[in-house]
Amino acid sequence: MSSGGETIGIIGAGWVGLVTGACFADLGHRVIVRDVVPERIALLEAGKVPIYEPGLAEVLERNKERMSFTLELSDVTDQADFLFICVGTPPTYSGDADLSAVWAVVDELPLLERRAILIMKSTVPAGTGEKVRSALEDRGLGHLGYASSPEFLAEGRAIEDFLHPDRIVVGSFDSADGKRVGALYAGIDAPIVYSDVPSAEMIKLASNAFLATRISFINEIANVCELTGADVEQVAEGMGLDRRIGPHFLHAGIGYGGSCFPKDVTALKQLAGNSGYHFQLLSSVIEVNELQKRRVIGKLEKHLGSLAGKSIAILGLTFKPDTNDMREAASIVLGSRLLAEGAEVKAWDPLAERDSYLHGAQICDSVLEAVTDADAAVIVTEWKELRELASETVRSAMRNPLIIDGRNLLDPDQVCAAGFAYDCVGRPGHCNTDSGKAKLSEPQAE
Repeated sequence: MSSGGETIGIIGAGWVGLVTGACFADLGHRVIVRDVVPERIALLEAGKVPIYEPGLAEVLERNKERMSFTLELSDVTDQADFLFICVGTPPTYSGDADLSAVWAVVDELPLLERRAILIMKSTVPAGTGEKVRSALEDRGLGHLGYASSPEFLAEGRAIEDFLHPDRIVVGSFDSADGKRVGALYAGIDAPIVYSDVPSAEMIKLASNAFLATRISFINEIANVCELTGADVEQVAEGMGLDRRIGPHFLHAGIGYGGSCFPKDVTALKQLAGNSGYHFQLLSSVIEVNELQKRRVIGKLEKHLGSLAGKSIAILGLTFKPDTNDMREAASIVLGSRLLAEGAEVKAWDPLAERDSYLHGAQICDSVLEAVTDADAAVIVTEWKELRELASETVRSAMRNPLIIDGRNLLDPDQVCAAGFAYDCVGRPGHCNTDSGKAKLSEPQAE
């Protein structure tokens, strides 16, 4: 921890804001968090965490003496010399980033006489900083510093990502401001990349777009593997050992989702288009990802024929494990398509809220309840609870013991030996009966 830390203002008490504020407090800084939602601030003042993120509650608890929460922006601007903007920038219908929350903060800033530094933690298009600086000058706040320090946090491991990052990015118009912002991260062992503001903004978008590209690429390879008899798991292992490629984000499945990749890939594509450049590669990345989510329907039809009247269990609703985030989750597309085909959909997830986004589906309290009398079970999120799915209890409960493994979570040999029909993504070893359907009376062996 650093000693004699700074006073930091966090504007926005969402996922990024709370993780950022809690971790800065853990580094020894005093942190004031402001949000416009009274219920959220009331929960935080009562010592409760309004979002789910592993480890966040513990970090907030041990730093409660360093942290305060408020609805008033003046409480932040009167005391803090570093003002982090951590508000949402969701996509608009056009695909552009919605910066209305960012501009609301800029417009609400009081006429500070001292020099504070405004730091953009929210993900924004390259060029936003220039526009903010111009707006500040028009309001008589040209003396404020401005920096871009984008977040690189993964849901489910955000605390670890903040305190042990691969790198810290700080872009600024004034190098002295950049160094002051970089000093806030003292105590973290990671390289700091100092840059201009547009480059820092682009680093964030380019990083997420590249990772999304890797995911779509390996999913395309998986689809070809299914046609040629190759095993995408072995292909990915062989690719990943090449130091020029590396092993990360080469896990085939049913597509990426969440609050970052879909939004940022679309935003970068739209930014390029608005600037007069057609980003053809990202157009393909987006198309591949959308089609990948729908390939599960084809797999189900291959095994079951028409899906009308069939009971399908969707296992996992959130876009990834260890989060309750349903944004851009594959389960939404899959469930909606199944319902449109006339299937009965039962779903289970340990964290997703019961009303979720999957309207028309029956939300179950347990995996067993979801699979009872089901014609197929589809693994959509790789929750650890699903690693033992291929059990005699589940097999006996299902009307038709078929597992579609959308995340390649299970071992094909073990699943088939347990008497299930099995299909996955880009791997051989599928097992089935001659009729194309598993039968309870005839356990399958590969």
